[in-house]
Amino acid sequence: MASPSPHDRSRKDDDEDDPVERMISRTGCSELHYAVQECMAEHQDWRVCQSQVQTFKDCMMNFQNARKEQLRKQQTASTQSAPS
Repeated sequence: MASPSPHDRSRKDDDEDDPVERMISRTGCSELHYAVQECMAEHQDWRVCQSQVQTFKDCMMNFQNARKEQLRKQQTASTQSAPS
């Protein structure tokens, strides 16, 4: 009996609870993450996949920077609205 492919992205009930998949899907970078996975599955050499890795990394950094800015604005707004 053949093992299922680790890169099979078909939805199964147990996949719904994967915290990494949930986290990546919230960033908007999931397609880029899948591109890295597909490249790695095809080439079996991370060095060949550097453009996909860099694109995914850039997307994640943009998300993190936007999230930091959003949290900073929320903190500033809550500090300004707090009674003195």
